[in-house]
Amino acid sequence: MKVDVSAVEQAAINSIIPELEKAHDELLSGTGKGSDFTGWVKLPGTRDRDEFLRVKKAAKKIQGDSQVLLVVGIGGSYLGARAVIEFLRGSFYNLRRKDTPDVFFVGNNLSASYAEQIIELVGDRDFSINVISKSGTTTEPAVSFRFWKTLCEKKYGKEGARGRIYATTDAARGALKKLCDSEGYETFVIPDDVGGRYSVLTPVGLLPIAVAGIDVDELLSGAAEMMGICAVPGLENPAWQYAAARNALYRAGKTIEVLACYDPDFVFMAEWYKQLYGESEGKEGKGIFPAAVSFTADLHSMGQYIQEGARTLFETVVLIENSSGSMAVTSDPDNVDGLNFLTGKSLSEIELQAFRGTYLAHMDGGVPNLVVSMDKKNAQSLGKLIYFFEFACGLSGYLLGVNPFDQPGVEAYKRNMFALLGKPGFEEEGRRLAARLDK
Repeated sequence: MKVDVSAVEQAAINSIIPELEKAHDELLSGTGKGSDFTGWVKLPGTRDRDEFLRVKKAAKKIQGDSQVLLVVGIGGSYLGARAVIEFLRGSFYNLRRKDTPDVFFVGNNLSASYAEQIIELVGDRDFSINVISKSGTTTEPAVSFRFWKTLCEKKYGKEGARGRIYATTDAARGALKKLCDSEGYETFVIPDDVGGRYSVLTPVGLLPIAVAGIDVDELLSGAAEMMGICAVPGLENPAWQYAAARNALYRAGKTIEVLACYDPDFVFMAEWYKQLYGESEGKEGKGIFPAAVSFTADLHSMGQYIQEGARTLFETVVLIENSSGSMAVTSDPDNVDGLNFLTGKSLSEIELQAFRGTYLAHMDGGVPNLVVSMDKKNAQSLGKLIYFFEFACGLSGYLLGVNPFDQPGVEAYKRNMFALLGKPGFEEEGRRLAARLDK
């Protein structure tokens, strides 16, 4: 994997090196802000091998007895798994003919129509449930799990459901852990020192990913390789290059980062990235706003703004250098569309030239472009990319001077929602908020 930061002046990057050295030391030694949640830093090399084997065993069982896996979770409890599955197995994974179960993600919204559509899609097929929550009390997944647990018990009975419900939760405490102990569900641990948005390489992500038939050994092998690379301080470190470049641009007034990729299967990787960076950096009135586009489709919509809009943004392009597929353009005897000059050229070749042309156009338009290159579209390379983005995010948070591992602002909407719904103890607040809304 390579990072091209040539769009940023070397002097600007060099000026950040002393801060990077400090951030790097704090991240690796666990002495920086939020150090209680930096277990992911060394996770690829220190994972619980017995638990990892149990994850793979459970995945095999689900593959054998279920046509559908319902993953109940929100935020970091589902984004990473969905991102990996859609990137490596395709955006149309659930529609493909395959020997692995469909994987549906529920509990990430409060939409009745979404829930009804999932019920229709599951139909009378055999299913299993993987509920993912540290506490078991987060509203969206907790409400969804109540529903699917009831359906599972109705279909298979209490005993049958017990063998089809898997929980990924706290090792010792919380409402979900208590329920699992009383019901006898198989459980997997969310490590105490790994926050949700950094948890894709724990059982949080690995169980659904393995059920979808992805080689989790290869995924973790790639992450472990990148862990070794990122552990070495200096500007040869790709995470240093990226963290320094994006922060140099931020200090120069570029407050929005647009993540772009030319592979539509990358859409949920971009969603995962947006949570990772938005939740880690956006606090204390600081932070680069993370946005995302899917090229070339969004060149025909957002491309106009990127080319000529407010010059407050920069792009980071994830480029897959050896993309698969050999489809080529056919010839049209009448050349109605004037594109016979493309005859025989592969879509991959055309896509590459679209990237190169766009790169030059956006740079000429005043939008600096950083380029992160993956060598292949496989589990090994994706494991590298995931760890790279995580490590660079930790560095960037420290460069901003914030705690990149907490999310205090997330609680504000929850308090208001509970008050408006009449949660015990929130009655007075609920009346006050309702009065504000009724004005």
